[in-house]
Amino acid sequence: METSVRRVGDSQDLLGESPCWDARGSRIWWIDSLAGRVRSIAVDGGPEDATTDEVPAPCGSMTLCEGGGVLLALKDRFAHFDPATASLQDLARIDVEHPDVRLNDGKCDPWGNFIAGTLHGHRNAGEPVRGGLYRLAADGGLEVLARDFGLTNGPCFSPDGRTLYVADSSIGVRTIWAFDYAPDQPLSRRRVFAETEALGAGPDGAAVDEEGCLWSALPRIGHLARFTPKGKLDRLLAMPTTHPTSLCFGGAKLDRLYVTSISRSTNLTGRLPADGGLWEVSGLPAPGVAVARFGR
Repeated sequence: METSVRRVGDSQDLLGESPCWDARGSRIWWIDSLAGRVRSIAVDGGPEDATTDEVPAPCGSMTLCEGGGVLLALKDRFAHFDPATASLQDLARIDVEHPDVRLNDGKCDPWGNFIAGTLHGHRNAGEPVRGGLYRLAADGGLEVLARDFGLTNGPCFSPDGRTLYVADSSIGVRTIWAFDYAPDQPLSRRRVFAETEALGAGPDGAAVDEEGCLWSALPRIGHLARFTPKGKLDRLLAMPTTHPTSLCFGGAKLDRLYVTSISRSTNLTGRLPADGGLWEVSGLPAPGVAVARFGR
């Protein structure tokens, strides 16, 4: 099947991130991280089906909640946002308060816990990383899983949920790591899954398909990469946007990828009129794995 890409809606984000498939409403949800916006659109509808809500910026990532609404990773805290009432309820705060540290990418594990990590910007050579990788449980309990991620991106899970993939996109690292994972245990057996330095970009948002292959956005070269379960590069897919950022599987059969992008972030500026848009990729080699909602 031939792969094709089309734009969905006419929204334009500064820094689009964290797309989530809503099977209950047949919608895609995502954020404009820098503008502080939560967006959604019916995947087979038009711009008139789109919604936008304002939330505190910066917003690192989001996920849908089992009981309704969305969970947001804000600068230094996790909060539940209800679009119906525009109400925001803080759930937990990370143990770092620093002007250059904020929560970044996150995703739920198959048991409804939210895994999210920080980015530490403007870090000097030799300066220790502040922040880390966190796990937020449905009851609001928060624990630290790792401390040494300078720029956390792309947490996602193998089809059986027993392997966590998570990237450090820092310059000089640009590595996707794999860990043995259990929802109530520390991470173990850390190993390199894939390195992207040779591709000329750090790995950003990621998702896993039914064949166990990991798709990663490579913003600096405008491509998506697919890696086999062994971490071997399987294919590169050029996108019609300068800087794709993150992706999720969606559609009734989870056979489409939805991809966010940048028009102007703190480090990157798009060159094309449709940069910052939401994109749909069809004609994929395998459907995706469903992502759980946050269990509250």
